[in-house]
Amino acid sequence: MNEAFSHPEWSYNSNIYEVNVRQYTSEGTFASFEQHLPRLKDMGIEILWFMPVTPISMKDRLGSMGSYYAAQNYQAINPEFGTLEDFKNLVEHAQEMGFKIIIDWVANHTGNDHIWIDQHPDYFVYDSVSKELIHPHGWTDVSQLNYDNQQMQDAMIDAMKFWITSCNIDGFRCDMAHLVPLGFWLLARKELEKVKPSLFWLAECEEASYHEVFDASYTWNWMHKTEAFYKQQASLHDLHTLLHSYNLDFPADAFRVYYTSNHDENSWNGTEYEKYGSAVKVLNVFSFTWNGIPMIYSGQELPNKKRLKFFDKDCIDWVPGLELHEFYKTLISLRKRNQALRAGDEDASTIMISTKYPDKIFAFSRQNKEEEVMVFLNLSADELEIELDAVIANFIDVFSGQPWQSIHQKTLVLPPWDYKILEKNP
Repeated sequence: MNEAFSHPEWSYNSNIYEVNVRQYTSEGTFASFEQHLPRLKDMGIEILWFMPVTPISMKDRLGSMGSYYAAQNYQAINPEFGTLEDFKNLVEHAQEMGFKIIIDWVANHTGNDHIWIDQHPDYFVYDSVSKELIHPHGWTDVSQLNYDNQQMQDAMIDAMKFWITSCNIDGFRCDMAHLVPLGFWLLARKELEKVKPSLFWLAECEEASYHEVFDASYTWNWMHKTEAFYKQQASLHDLHTLLHSYNLDFPADAFRVYYTSNHDENSWNGTEYEKYGSAVKVLNVFSFTWNGIPMIYSGQELPNKKRLKFFDKDCIDWVPGLELHEFYKTLISLRKRNQALRAGDEDASTIMISTKYPDKIFAFSRQNKEEEVMVFLNLSADELEIELDAVIANFIDVFSGQPWQSIHQKTLVLPPWDYKILEKNP
């Protein structure tokens, strides 16, 4: 990361929860979502990422409600969700409870009737022949912004400042960040840090160079490779190779964000259960214990097993007694209390553990000074018995809470697609 920037201290052992306001409740408002804050607080969620809160363009709108990512005005609130005052109240209430709030920022393009199109037509890119606005990547409901125009860049930064000064947000998740020049992001972070230091910046991209600005980035390749692995189109060796390349290609202090679902994946490519089947929980254990920051999408704690429509109302079917609330709560609590799981920390190390099942067992130890967490993941449909070479003394089984003494327990039996996390007892 650029020497001028540093990660917020609170972010090293944090987690991200993506909020789809439209589909979260039947009302689909900030006020109705706010009622879920106590539950999310109990689960241990810290960073709430809100998908875009700006008004959605009417022109060329897709579906009945349009795409969040087709902004009509960067400095206004989507009336579908409530008022600007409603959002301010939500942010203030959430921050009082200990949450951090980041909002989705779409800097590459606007909706097709964004106020800038009439006010500042030179802010956009036009086809050289037809002289019509360019709709990037076949996205017919949006228009490409012109980053050769410095006035447009300044206006974009002013719009981002609006949300900091008016709502006191804690950072940005930047949509398709790699489609926007890195130079703009450098300028934006420099200017916005003057307004509020220690903002958190999440990039939807997997470009190592963007960590010059961004705290965290996506792991698209890992997401795709683990799906291929579950569908027997890749090997465990392939997963190891990819993680090794991450270590080589990305800065040591880069936060990588691991996940099994998000709004795009759920709506367009399938639920995590369609993609990963029986491996969903074991892959989420990886996300919460590997060197990175875990991310959860709205409803995963249910668990939600349906694709949510993207352009139309299709709310999550919440039921009492969420099946995975305690599962995520246990993982989040472990990350929060154990310094061995801090992301991008030079004092934290990851050591692979060998077993007689190199094509089925993924095992590792995370260590930071005297703290240690050992993780055993059965990435197969077989029940496996692991022989433990070293004495594992003074450890606690994280999910059962029971002491683990390998002097008496020299083997570890893992059912198919199961996991074991052992935490060193201080």
